[in-house]
Amino acid sequence: MPLRRLLASCLAAALVVPGLAVATPSLAPPLAQMPAQAQVMAPVVARFRADLASLERVHDTTAGPRREQALRRLYGDWQQRLAQIDPASLADEDRLDHALFRRDLAYRLEQLDFQRGRYTDAAPLLPGVSDLIALAEARRALEYPDGRTTATTLDRTRQRLADLQARLEKDPKALGTTPIVAYRAAGLLERVREDLKQWHGFHAGYDPEFTWWTRQPYEALDAQLESHAKLLRDKLAGASDPETIIGDPIGRDALLAGLQHELIPYTPEQLMALAERELAWCEAELAKAATEMGARDWREALERVKGLHPAPGDQPKLVVELADEAVHYLEANDLLTVPELAKRDWRMTMLSPEYQLTAPFFLGGQDVWVAYPTDTMPHEKKLMALRGNNRHFSRAVVHHELIPGHHLQYFYNNRYQTHRELFDTPFWTEGWALYWEFRLYERGFAQTPEDKIGMLFWRSHRAARILFSLGFHLGKLSPDEAVQLLVDRVGHERENARAEVRRSFAGDYGPLYQIAYMIGGLQFRALHEEFVVSGKMTEREFHDAILKGGPMPVAAVRARLSGNVPASDLRADWRFYD
Repeated sequence: MPLRRLLASCLAAALVVPGLAVATPSLAPPLAQMPAQAQVMAPVVARFRADLASLERVHDTTAGPRREQALRRLYGDWQQRLAQIDPASLADEDRLDHALFRRDLAYRLEQLDFQRGRYTDAAPLLPGVSDLIALAEARRALEYPDGRTTATTLDRTRQRLADLQARLEKDPKALGTTPIVAYRAAGLLERVREDLKQWHGFHAGYDPEFTWWTRQPYEALDAQLESHAKLLRDKLAGASDPETIIGDPIGRDALLAGLQHELIPYTPEQLMALAERELAWCEAELAKAATEMGARDWREALERVKGLHPAPGDQPKLVVELADEAVHYLEANDLLTVPELAKRDWRMTMLSPEYQLTAPFFLGGQDVWVAYPTDTMPHEKKLMALRGNNRHFSRAVVHHELIPGHHLQYFYNNRYQTHRELFDTPFWTEGWALYWEFRLYERGFAQTPEDKIGMLFWRSHRAARILFSLGFHLGKLSPDEAVQLLVDRVGHERENARAEVRRSFAGDYGPLYQIAYMIGGLQFRALHEEFVVSGKMTEREFHDAILKGGPMPVAAVRARLSGNVPASDLRADWRFYD
């Protein structure tokens, strides 16, 4: 038999005979790895999450007093239920859930006070809008409106807004309002307008009397709401140019409250000093890598690296290559457990040109969203997108977004301690992903100076985020100054820097979100020193235990790993950074 036919025959036999087939890893994990279900507090927290979702589904009106009242009652009732449980009688996992749940409820009540205060500040710019909020909330309460009375309410509010608009057009400073409060008021008004649109659409056309009375007053009011929001945003807030970046700083007291909630015992000023030290370390490492490349300084080296981008169309291939490389490295060095299904249950999506205006780099979570220029982009933006998503920048981003970063977190969170999604915090989510950037860099994962430049660029970016985010919320830094900081200290393309700052201040992320990357990463690095470097746990034991524990403040992770969960409140006293 010819050799070619013999090989083909053997291959065919291997495919049909189980004993000869190439072994493939099972997608079903060993039963011993299945989480135990003996915890007392898990169903308690899960029930609260379900009840909260039900309540928020009904009470969904912007700035609604009924919504606030319902949430206050829910939180208060659950506080009373928790007080009936003696945490000293609970095992560690349950005692931890009890402390985290108690902490969460208290903070939620504080945030209701904070949000009510922000609405009160904006209220003088929104005369009569509270009556519109009441109409929207009444619909959710299944209360039927009287057409004639409602028409009067709509017309009265229109007139009050029109009168104020005329006054402000003559004298934008008539109420002494700051641009920031005007910007906040414009956002509130736009959301109330959307609520009112749903309210009117529910009744109009179905009730002849309601429609007869309200059609014209509603249409006139809707036009006035649009006009007034435009005045607030464009003239009072100065945001007529779409390139303008405006945020809503929360101030030092609110920052301190947020840090206390995250169990972080440092002031904003101390964290900014920490960021300066970390940024200085990055600059020193960048200088070393630049010398290896034969560049004059790190800026010249960075410019070279930016030019090393995949050809158009090749970025998705690079993502798969980098994802597989990271998984292979983790497994070869026994760093953590990567379930077989997790390796390929992620999807890839290309970000649209419009989305890249606020997200110029990769995004991720359960999947990965890839930023790369399209043929419709203006030439200059196309070049910036190429440079900002070069091969070596992408190296750190892919494992940050996929494995061992966010995708693996989502995989574990859906299978272990699922009730702890309630306690999710960016210090755990983003901190874990950045911690792996630290660990892989320390282990020599960046094999070339170009790879080092790429990884250090992002590390510098995380330090700069602390500076510009806290600086902004403390009132020490404007959005434009934040953009300049990213250009000068990190080496960002200006358009990419503007997109980063715009995304940070748009309101889609909490005020502490941007600092959570590096602060959370430093917390996890301190835990690694305490538990792995000391010899208490192996790398795999340590990392698997964190993933299987679910999201929570990193200080709570420390209490869990040490078996030292207090029966009283969790305290912000862990000094994780010298």
